[in-house]
Amino acid sequence: MASVAIAYARAFADVVMEAHLNADEVQKQLDNFLGIWWESDDLREVFLDPSFPADQKVAILDKLNERLGMSQQVRNFLAVLIQHDRMDVLGEILDEYRKETDRRLGISEIQVTTARALEADERRGIEQQVAVMTGTRVRAQYFEDKSLLGGVVVRVGSTVYDGSVRGRLERLRKQLAG
Repeated sequence: MASVAIAYARAFADVVMEAHLNADEVQKQLDNFLGIWWESDDLREVFLDPSFPADQKVAILDKLNERLGMSQQVRNFLAVLIQHDRMDVLGEILDEYRKETDRRLGISEIQVTTARALEADERRGIEQQVAVMTGTRVRAQYFEDKSLLGGVVVRVGSTVYDGSVRGRLERLRKQLAG
C-alpha cells in the first residue's frame, strides 16, 4: 500500500502547491480531521464500511466540514479518498503527504535526544545549527534519554550526529581498546 499512499500524497501536494495554499494551514486542517477520525470509532466504522454508499459518506464529510471549516481542496481530497475506498490507508497517505510537502518546501525533520529537557533558547540554537548544516529549514522533535549523561544526539534522516557524553565515552573506549 505504500505506493498507493505515495501516489495520493504526491497528487494532493501538487494541488496544494498549484493553488498556492499555506502548507501549514492545510496540515492543520488535515490534523483536525485526523483527530476526529481517531476519536470516533463510529466515524471510522462508517467510512471503512464498503457496503455504506460513498455519496452518503461524502455527505457525512460535508456535515463534519461545517464544523471543521476545511478548505475546498482539503475537503475534495478527503472526498476522493472516500470515493476510491482509500480511507483504510488515511494515516499512511497523510504521513507521506507531510514528507512530500516538507521535501518540496526544503524542510528537514530532525529528532533531537538529550539527557534533560531543553530551554526554548537551547532548542532554537540546535535548530539553527542543524539548519545551517543541512541548508534547509528544520522541524524538530525532542526526546529525553537520561542514559546519555549529557550532550545531544541529532538524527537527520538516516544520519546520526552523536555529541552525547555516552557516545564520546564509547568512542574513547573503542580507541583505547583498538
